[in-house]
Amino acid sequence: MLDSVDGLAAHEAQVARDLSLLRLPPANWLADHTGPGGEKVLDVLVVGAGMYGIAAAAALTFKGIRNILMLDRAPAGQEGPWVTTARMETLRSPKHLPGLALGIPSLTFRAWYEARCGVEAWERLYKIPNADWQDYLLWVRRVLDLPVANGVELLRVEQRNGLLAALLRDGQGERVQLCRRLVLATGRAGTGGFAVPPGIDPGLWPDLAAHGSGPVDFDALRGRRIVVLGAGPTAWDNAATALERGAARVDMYVRRKVLPQVNKGRGSAHPGFFEGWAGLPPAEKWRLLVYMHDLQSPPPHESVHRALRQPGFHIHLGTPVAEARRAGAGVGLTLGGGARAEADFLILGTGFGMDVAAIPELAGLAPKVATWADRFTPPPGQERPELSRFPWLGDGFELAARDPAEEPLLSRIHLFSHGAFASLGAIASDVPGASVGAERLAHRMAARFFAEDIDAIRARLEAFAEPELQGTPFFAL
Repeated sequence: MLDSVDGLAAHEAQVARDLSLLRLPPANWLADHTGPGGEKVLDVLVVGAGMYGIAAAAALTFKGIRNILMLDRAPAGQEGPWVTTARMETLRSPKHLPGLALGIPSLTFRAWYEARCGVEAWERLYKIPNADWQDYLLWVRRVLDLPVANGVELLRVEQRNGLLAALLRDGQGERVQLCRRLVLATGRAGTGGFAVPPGIDPGLWPDLAAHGSGPVDFDALRGRRIVVLGAGPTAWDNAATALERGAARVDMYVRRKVLPQVNKGRGSAHPGFFEGWAGLPPAEKWRLLVYMHDLQSPPPHESVHRALRQPGFHIHLGTPVAEARRAGAGVGLTLGGGARAEADFLILGTGFGMDVAAIPELAGLAPKVATWADRFTPPPGQERPELSRFPWLGDGFELAARDPAEEPLLSRIHLFSHGAFASLGAIASDVPGASVGAERLAHRMAARFFAEDIDAIRARLEAFAEPELQGTPFFAL
């Protein structure tokens, strides 16, 4: 059996050597900037220190953009959903995906796992357990020495003297951090919050309802009758978790008569889609969006079998929930066709919304942000209002403005999350596209910084005076 401590230490030495061979990360080459009062200005503030925040910060440092900071409101080790609200037993992605490798083999999940657990353990591994994925992400962050501040929340952002002023809050109170660019790597939850279907009474919260992608007190649900709304992965995993934790019965209500059968997302997880989507004409992007939106993805078969193993699980296909209201001490439901049902608690497995106005950090700027509804008119029969709410982004994930006068401010804010899907494809949504998306973000940002700092960069070039011919007969200085 491999000694995991020694194996990982040896592997980290290999990572260090690989980085040294590639001369990564290069020295910071950007000009120094200070605020009006001489205060420090970050080149990039990355909000979110989970998977995509780490990917963004790593790619930026590999481009020599090193005056950066990641922040996350969660405590250290609790960033992202993997050990908090993600209730599947393993990742849905295949284990062989590289992870946050950025082209470096020793940074892949497989290399880390084999160093820690051994080659035989890798061969036995079916899919990646959530906790192992979280440990891997934290390892990447540590081994690359990426700067992070936990327990810090971004409240809002505004423009000051040509810079972005990020109002932050931590245990010491509120403060302002100036930065030149802001990356919102806040995951699917950062695209507009939880989706709540029409007819679900907000007054059910917090004692009679919860969203399956947020905190759920399953211990309080022991012996109780639960209704789960939806049939996506979140719905199935919450149904199984509730029964495993002692719920008496779970009824899952599903609008569709037949569950989706094919995961088109996996069929599009290749370099063609990752690299090519951004360059497609808007009409072609829209056709793909509508196609994938209408088909939807099935739940993983592992999640389905997990729920079906529980004797208290009951699924009702072709049975939409028209209304859910308080009924005494429980939940009263009106089903399609007027039938009624009751439960002790409701869990929504209905995913996340897409609404710039509902992103807290951008609430004050939302009226200025261009969406697909502002820039593209779908052809007849392809109208999908929920897709039109996606923001219209530039090729480096930057927000665009409805009014060109607001462009200098908004183009400095990069939405590196599922909110980028319509404009740039699935390179900021899930595991397969993480490295590709981070590379695109860093590449575009480096080019923009170079143009902005060209005067200082040229001055450094002119001041560079290391003689090449010293010691030869042709030395003339």
